[in-house]
Amino acid sequence: MKFNPLALALAMAMSIPAFAASPFAGRWDLTITTPQGTYPSWMEFTEKDGQPQVRVQGRVSSVHLVKDLKLAGSRLSFTSSEWFDKPIQVTWQFDAAGGNLIGIQKRGDGVDGRIAAVPAPPLNRQAPAAWNKPEPLFNGKDLTGWEPDAPADNHWKAINGELVNVTAGANIRNTRKLQDFKLHIEYNCPDLGNSGVYLRGRYEIQVDYEAPGTNDEFHSMGSIYGFLKPSVALPRKPGQWEKFDVTLVGRNVTIERNGVLIIDHQEIPGITGGAIDSREAEPGPLYIQGDHTGGMKYRNITISVPKT
Repeated sequence: MKFNPLALALAMAMSIPAFAASPFAGRWDLTITTPQGTYPSWMEFTEKDGQPQVRVQGRVSSVHLVKDLKLAGSRLSFTSSEWFDKPIQVTWQFDAAGGNLIGIQKRGDGVDGRIAAVPAPPLNRQAPAAWNKPEPLFNGKDLTGWEPDAPADNHWKAINGELVNVTAGANIRNTRKLQDFKLHIEYNCPDLGNSGVYLRGRYEIQVDYEAPGTNDEFHSMGSIYGFLKPSVALPRKPGQWEKFDVTLVGRNVTIERNGVLIIDHQEIPGITGGAIDSREAEPGPLYIQGDHTGGMKYRNITISVPKT
């Protein structure tokens, strides 16, 4: 048989699933602008069993699969349920243009939004050869170097060397912008308490002692909320001091809780609910959730950055 390179190339192209050549394939950092404000989101387009599959991270809550997915060339649409003070059905529509995406979001409560999407950066970086000496981010005396996101509703105070959220209200962030780092942070979570520590302001480490059985492993203490579950389930210690030791390099995260390795060099796919923005390539702050419950306490917050 005579070799025909054109026929071979055509056959190979026909064997590639349509999703693989789709302009939507991969991960996307989204910014959604509505008349009520702007907030970040995230989307991943993959395949399962030969069919396209999309999961999305909305303004809050957790990453989830979408429904009613329709793909036609350079247009993609689907529906999901998002939390805007209550569950709201949302219709998403995207058009691919010049390597980016533009789109519209129509919500069941009548609020529409414009979507701008850029490819999420891979953030594949090598771990540094050495780290600088840890530096404190919290001085234990006052809120110098920290700012609440809602000053009028701020209940964070420095009390006896502790960063205390007296009652639910504002979230709080450190004013220093961080890229790759090692974090040490100690926390005291009351029974039924719920908070979170956001790395670069985008990736939440869950801190909660809600009633047993309320959350699955992907939303439990020490998880990267919705994405990565702890490999070890440790005993509940409400009202007691505990600690996280975290290393973040690019998307790669390692977490020790109370000296036990619970997440070992795993990739964080994208932003979690409540992130400050979706600009994943940029440095960001340490951001602590305070809008769920009061009574949360943090102390001995230190950071180490790569040695240059």
